[in-house]
Amino acid sequence: MIAWLSGVLRQKSIDSLIIDVGGVGYAVTVPLSTYSRVPETGSTVALHVHTHLREDSLSLFGFSTELEKEVFLLLLGVSGIGPKLALSVLSGLSLEDLLLAIHGSDDSRLCSIPGIGKKTAARLCLELQDKIKHLAPLARHAEHAGQPRSTTADDAVSALVNLGYKRLQAEEAVMRVHGARPDIRVVELIREALGELGQR
Repeated sequence: MIAWLSGVLRQKSIDSLIIDVGGVGYAVTVPLSTYSRVPETGSTVALHVHTHLREDSLSLFGFSTELEKEVFLLLLGVSGIGPKLALSVLSGLSLEDLLLAIHGSDDSRLCSIPGIGKKTAARLCLELQDKIKHLAPLARHAEHAGQPRSTTADDAVSALVNLGYKRLQAEEAVMRVHGARPDIRVVELIREALGELGQR
């Protein structure tokens, strides 16, 4: 079972990476929070990995921090939540906001995540409240320690360009969002800029 990968980043899209480890390319699915922290292609990248085995497939899920991986595994333990939805949850809110929403039974906040309805939100709170109590302080630390070195706006523009948008369009959308919310996290900036681009 693969639990850690370190190699050269050969290709990246907003939800997956290809990492070259000793000449073998591993396809790794990642949440938006991890994508926003990976370097440019050609650079060395290291990820915590969960190997998900099914009867007909083997999938790798990668995370920039061990805490992200731990929360992903906790989400998989909730009835009705598979890997795809667990990634959507991690991409929908920052770790800190997610854990606070679960701890505080904030159904409305959880329901803002695509794919999460009232019943699933209630299950998340019921099944995970006790399990995540010790994780909130760690999430707060990880959010700050894991901030990318380059500016938030530059990282968001780079992400949008990698998704196929023209740089000028990406810069305009990012500046509109970032100008109104200068303290926004890069993951939220990418998400809101995508919303801006979708309206045009």
